[in-house]
Amino acid sequence: MRALRLCLRWGAVVLLLWLARDPVTPWLLAVREHAVAGIVAASLAGIALAWRGRAAGRIGRAEAAALIAACSAGAVLAAGNAVAFHAQRDAVRAADATTRRLGQHFIVGYRDFDEVAVLAARGLIGGIYVSRRNVRRRGLAEVRAEIDALQALRARVGLPPLVVAADQEGGIVAHMTPPLSALPSLATLVAEADAAGRDADALAGLARAYGERQGRELAAIGVNLNFGPVVDLRPAGRGPRFDTHTLLARRAIAADPHVVAHVAGAYGDGLAAHGVAATLKHFPGLGGVDVDTHHFAARLDTPAAVLAARDWLPFRAAARPAGAIMLGHVVLPGIDPHKPASLSPAVARDLLRGKWQYQGLLVTDDINMGAVFRRGPCRTAVEALQAGVDLVLVAYDPDQYFRAMHCAAAAAREGRLDPAHPAATRRRIAAVVGLAPPGLKTIAAR
Repeated sequence: MRALRLCLRWGAVVLLLWLARDPVTPWLLAVREHAVAGIVAASLAGIALAWRGRAAGRIGRAEAAALIAACSAGAVLAAGNAVAFHAQRDAVRAADATTRRLGQHFIVGYRDFDEVAVLAARGLIGGIYVSRRNVRRRGLAEVRAEIDALQALRARVGLPPLVVAADQEGGIVAHMTPPLSALPSLATLVAEADAAGRDADALAGLARAYGERQGRELAAIGVNLNFGPVVDLRPAGRGPRFDTHTLLARRAIAADPHVVAHVAGAYGDGLAAHGVAATLKHFPGLGGVDVDTHHFAARLDTPAAVLAARDWLPFRAAARPAGAIMLGHVVLPGIDPHKPASLSPAVARDLLRGKWQYQGLLVTDDINMGAVFRRGPCRTAVEALQAGVDLVLVAYDPDQYFRAMHCAAAAAREGRLDPAHPAATRRRIAAVVGLAPPGLKTIAAR
């Protein structure tokens, strides 16, 4: 029993110190407003319990001193890290020329309209990500009014329109439903077409009509970029271990890359008919990945030649210059054994921009995801921009944007970012929001 109490005491202290080292972690998002106060209160309680335990003779002098020191360190660490975060946030909000120039590289989710309005009006972001928390229990007119208000702020200060992104795949990923219509997945569309004996042209017509319906609804509330379709190939088995979010067995269009390319291209054209750009995700394809990147670092050991013939076919065939490719947080050892695709110059700059000559936007998957968050939002954002990615997505926990931007601005001042990159991104964003210059060609036409 004594050994158990010892383990419980020190287990609690270790947990306290782990939380204190980063009280602004996404793990504590639900209790963000009270996290630091809670850690400090727990630290003070630990000090009091150690003192009482020593006085009652239940804890030795050396252990009591160690417990008091550890709990004191926890309180100081939590408070210090919170102060450092607020200093970073204030520095970003101050909006100097460097942060304004880099702002277009960030697309952020938001909880508080007033805060995101400040970021939008000062040119500190290039886009917003609208999710369930922004539309829950709200009508279409209310959602549209909020997005229009942000766009009006931009226009008033002479800034280009925001990219307004949503994650509306259909099926199990439909973050704008309600108020938008609940639609089956594209995979369901393929299955029903197969059962009815429809040919490829008929399937493409169905996919385009599906995209048009979804595009019409998204455009009606002001969305101009959809994070879909999923063009990862459907895995042969159940998919990754401990899979809570990737769920490709339910989200992927099909296992046949030609079918996926055919459906994804037609669906994207349907979206585009209403001014909504498609995002092909998640390059380099997660069909062969054996863990869920929402939680774990991942590798894709399939040879690049095999991926090029199968997994990458839908990305090349369905890509459009007025659209986007989302880069997944998975390492491709055959191309870059050290960095995930989302942060890799060999993937973004050399393969997609160089070899493929892809002209559309490159956007990271959410940098709050476990596969890259262990690197920290600071390092992740800088490496993504160094790789040539256009948009760094900060969706689940918007507060991580301030850390990411603070470090990106520091990297720019130190000359570690390409000064020509913002201008190229500006042109690609213009294509998505409907301001593209003429003459752009698709990859497939090359």
